[in-house]
Amino acid sequence: MSNDSNLEATVRRLADLEAIRDLPRRYAHCVWRGDGDSIVELFAEQGSMDIGDGRPIVGRENLKRDYGDMLTGIGLYPYVHNHVVELDGDHATGNCYLDLRATMGDQSMIGSGWYDDSYVRENGAWKFASRVLHIRFLVPVGEGWADVDGKQGDVFPARD
Repeated sequence: MSNDSNLEATVRRLADLEAIRDLPRRYAHCVWRGDGDSIVELFAEQGSMDIGDGRPIVGRENLKRDYGDMLTGIGLYPYVHNHVVELDGDHATGNCYLDLRATMGDQSMIGSGWYDDSYVRENGAWKFASRVLHIRFLVPVGEGWADVDGKQGDVFPARD
């Protein structure tokens, strides 16, 4: 393989990694803004999101409907970091960690967790093929999050 080919492959890999790592950052930015329509555009046509209840929301039409509901009446302020990505051609997997601030009703909340993601290159652009949210804790700010009773409670109510 020539040096030009090696350089081209390296640049392609770096560009792919940056495009993939940009997806969670853009996702967090859209959540901060309450922009469900823009969130949905980050997903592949048949992309899915599991908010941690084991029932993924599949496809852009369903994502658009559910994100409109999820972002109403709640203030979510996510920070994502420590993004690890494994590339495999036009597919990739990865995870990133989440620090979350939220306003739920009259409660100030703080939380932490991570996302398990899979990505796909669709029509030349990287998109989420799937996201699974894992919340470690989400508690009122003054309450703390130490696991004193050996249990982690349900964070999100069940969807119908």
